[in-house]
Amino acid sequence: MIEELKTLLHQGGVALTPEAADKLCAYHALLLEWNARMDLTNVPEEEMAVRHYGDSLLPLAQEAWFPQGASLIDVGTGAGFPGMPLAIARPDLQVTLLDAQRKRCDFLQAVADAMSLRNVRILHARAEDAARSDLREQMDVAVARAVAPLNVLCEYLLPFVRVGGHALCWKGPALREELADGQRAARILSAEAETLFRLPIAGREHYVQSFRKMEKTVRRYPRKSGTPSKEPLGKAPEKPQKKE
Repeated sequence: MIEELKTLLHQGGVALTPEAADKLCAYHALLLEWNARMDLTNVPEEEMAVRHYGDSLLPLAQEAWFPQGASLIDVGTGAGFPGMPLAIARPDLQVTLLDAQRKRCDFLQAVADAMSLRNVRILHARAEDAARSDLREQMDVAVARAVAPLNVLCEYLLPFVRVGGHALCWKGPALREELADGQRAARILSAEAETLFRLPIAGREHYVQSFRKMEKTVRRYPRKSGTPSKEPLGKAPEKPQKKE
């Protein structure tokens, strides 16, 4: 796994230290061990180097997104992607991994403890609740991968982001259909769409869309738990049907 990953990252302009490579291998071993007894990922092992680790780390080539010592929250982190690989590759980052499922948090805590990752904090909570806590507008970067449509992600992420920081959304080909709604939602939440980065992975169409926080998000967002997914922001108004 690690040699394939190193090659992919090198081609994308991202380097791993020997210590980071060792810790990624240890993380990978724990993921396989825990996944044998609980549902953490359904990605085949032979595809993980690209679809999990490479996918998580290639955006580090966009250096402006990850300033030295930045605070980062990974919302709906699941098995830890992209937040755990980012924390391992960049120990200067202060990373919070947030997930609503206790079993996933238990796994992530076991990983952090096993490797003494002092820059990682695990938080068991829903995004809508955590964003109304003392984490509100405290993060330089908020990230999410394979969680929700783009306009829903904006409401999950942007309330965590300080003015001037970024929300980063990992998306597949559906991005093209979701972008207009996402841009409208971002404006409601006081942000603007910026860089669209296509991950340099042969045979895969995967992107990271960044949103820059321009002003503070009004206090009514995020709405109560479950509402962002049921009533997404930024939906284009339906065109009135023509009368026959």
